[in-house]
Amino acid sequence: MAEPGRDPGAEAREALDRLLLGGPRRYTRLQICELTGMPPERTRRLWRALGFADSADDDPAYSDADVAALGVLSQLIDSGFVGLETEATIARAMGQSLSRLADWQTDMLADVLAGSAAERGREPTPEETVGAARTLLPLLRGIQDYVWRRHLAANADRLLAAAGGEDRRELAVGFADLVDYTSRSRGMGGRELGAMVEDFESTAAEVIARHSGRVVKTIGDGVLFTAASPVDAAEIALDLPDEWEAEDRPLLRVGAAYGTVLTHLGDVYSPVVNLASRLTSVARPSTVLIDRELARRLRGVPAYRVRPLRRVSVRGYDDLQPWRLRRRPAGEEDNAFEGMLDEMADEVLAREDDESGE
Repeated sequence: MAEPGRDPGAEAREALDRLLLGGPRRYTRLQICELTGMPPERTRRLWRALGFADSADDDPAYSDADVAALGVLSQLIDSGFVGLETEATIARAMGQSLSRLADWQTDMLADVLAGSAAERGREPTPEETVGAARTLLPLLRGIQDYVWRRHLAANADRLLAAAGGEDRRELAVGFADLVDYTSRSRGMGGRELGAMVEDFESTAAEVIARHSGRVVKTIGDGVLFTAASPVDAAEIALDLPDEWEAEDRPLLRVGAAYGTVLTHLGDVYSPVVNLASRLTSVARPSTVLIDRELARRLRGVPAYRVRPLRRVSVRGYDDLQPWRLRRRPAGEEDNAFEGMLDEMADEVLAREDDESGE
């Protein structure tokens, strides 16, 4: 029960701090520097990299958990596992990923409280808010830990094969992009827009996982994914527009390319990524465009039709040759016309190889 004359909300905030941070905020920034032996500028840099706002030098904004976390980071550096030159980069990658997760979990807690308020006919009290958090958050932490470990297990082969923190691999990279998202979103309320984005992200995650791909990141109206095999990439690219399409949804377009990709801290870097993005930008709604390398690897697969389109000029590529990818209709017999188109496709591939010197 709240003390007479004291803000109940303040007690609730303190209770949440005890639940989430293991205790009250009692240390200033300069005090945790002394306790951990880290220079003030370094702690400030790491704090910002994690995505947290600066605090005043006399503001007791830090808990024992913050001191312990900085101590663990010092141990990682001393062990050689994390270098001084990369600690901020790693902190930033973790902060960005976990910040989004925390946003989602906070929204989940808010929905639980809103449902409870509707049943009771009143807003929840601070005590009820803390009680709901005490029940829900440990469950979320448990499943969060499991999913993290399961993803590490799924990446075990790459983890064992990698020589360092960076990894060059042959991958297919794809973008899926909602057409006219900006104009449609202007007329939507926040809840309606949020529901559409959630539907899109869940559909994309399901399709990509089904075909052994990986979601690199989502960006509101688009998703960036990778796949180890050309066929998996083709299945993802073709299934996404089909499974997303509905009368009340914007159409989807996909671009994909294949080549050497640098994976670093969960993200991907390569001209292949830029090429996939450019192909997406010129694709028509509900279509899939691919680059020459992916076209070559899919050309002999009976399940697909790969056809060259007119060359286009886009940013970074003055004379880009897109290829249209579609499924071969079930039961379709080989015929002279399709055979002629196949020969034309082979000729274009051979000509492009000659032009590139391959």
